Amino acid sequence: MLAAVLSFLLQITTIGPLGAGLGAGLVALGAGLGIGKIGGAAAEGIARQPESANDIRTTAIIIAVLIEGVALFGAVICFLALSK
Repeated sequence: MLAAVLSFLLQITTIGPLGAGLGAGLVALGAGLGIGKIGGAAAEGIARQPESANDIRTTAIIIAVLIEGVALFGAVICFLALSK
């Protein structure tokens, strides 16, 4: 199996598109996992202290937006690497 993958990679003239695709996928995976952890922690925090639900929700949304921004930059960099 590994030999087949290596021979396939050697046949490709450039592995830039493969790296860009894998990079974009990893960026999306990381962002999804990060936002999932934030959502879980926010839900747990709201369940423990319902009176501070608005503060927790606001903080979780701000952090999720920052993660999405970083993921967008990562995806743009992957696509820029693809075009070169």
